[in-house]
Amino acid sequence: MDVFIQGIVQAFQLLIHGDPEVLRIGALSLAVSLSATAISLLIGVSLGTALGLTRFVGRRFLVSLINTGMGTPPVVVGLVVTILLWRNGPLGVLHLLFTPQAMIIAQVIISLPIITGFTMASIQQVDPKLRLQMLALGASRLQLLWLLIKETRLPLLAAVMAGFGAIISEVGASMMVGGNIKGQTRVFTTAIVQETGKGEFGLAMALSIILMVLVFFVNLALTTIQQKSRLR
Repeated sequence: MDVFIQGIVQAFQLLIHGDPEVLRIGALSLAVSLSATAISLLIGVSLGTALGLTRFVGRRFLVSLINTGMGTPPVVVGLVVTILLWRNGPLGVLHLLFTPQAMIIAQVIISLPIITGFTMASIQQVDPKLRLQMLALGASRLQLLWLLIKETRLPLLAAVMAGFGAIISEVGASMMVGGNIKGQTRVFTTAIVQETGKGEFGLAMALSIILMVLVFFVNLALTTIQQKSRLR
């Protein structure tokens, strides 16, 4: 119980005094995870919409692949990305390993199936008669897609929250491809693991509390947008 109290006090002190290392870790954590979420959103919404509206040979296999990806352990993703980006790997020439860019790539792979799966399920729930009605009224294909996305905006915001939550809290992939380098690739989750390994449980708890506060405010902003959209 003392560790929890110590963690709360230390978290409060770190925030009040604006600890430079904590601010740097927080900024990088947000930059990496928000970037990965944005990229996953652009790709995932397009892919999920296409899968929800079309039928083609191999679709069932692709959907099964996406569903499997939703449950893939982050450490497996980290291993695959590390092998690809290793200096002797297929993409080693890019020299991205142990950089924030490598962490973004890994986190995109983790969150992309989640956002794609949510989008596909949302599109499939729209009444097919509504699509036919839109087309009958003269809507173009592009207008139809835009109207469908607007119709499913609430589930899509839930997809964003789920995708962001999955990557801001993961540690395995970030540790493997980022290396937890101070001032360069250290994020909250990897810092928490490091401090726990050093026996600094109070500081680890403090960082955990700050991370949870950060995640809460991001999700609060997304929830506010979601609920305002619901009232329209």
